[in-house]
Amino acid sequence: MIFSESLKKNADFRNVYRNGKSYANKYLVMYVLENNKEINRLGISASKKVGNSVVRHRFARLVRESYRLHENIFNSGLDIVVVARKDAASVGYYEIESALLHLSKLHHMIKIYFYDEES
Repeated sequence: MIFSESLKKNADFRNVYRNGKSYANKYLVMYVLENNKEINRLGISASKKVGNSVVRHRFARLVRESYRLHENIFNSGLDIVVVARKDAASVGYYEIESALLHLSKLHHMIKIYFYDEES
C-alpha cells in the first residue's frame, strides 16, 4: 500500500466506529471517518464468528490486496475500517473486491475522472 498505512491501535478503531459513517452489504461493513491527513489508513477486523485464524487472515489478505490494487482511485485523508460478515468466510477474491468497491461508491470515496472525448 503505497499511499496508505494500517490502523493498528484499538483507540483508532473505536474512534472510527464511534464517529464514522457506516454502510454494509452481504459480505462487509465499512466505516469511514476523515482523518485530516494526506494519507488513508486501513483497518481490517474479523471476529471469531467468521472462522478460525486461517479463515480470518485469508479475509484480511483479500481485503488488503483489493484495496492495494485500487488505492489510486480512493480519495485521500480517510480512516477506513472494513469488518467481515459471516458470509465473507466462504467467498473468493472477486466477491470481496466487488463488495469493497460497492461500499466505497456508497461512501463517495472514489475519485471521479473526466476524460476528454477527443483524446
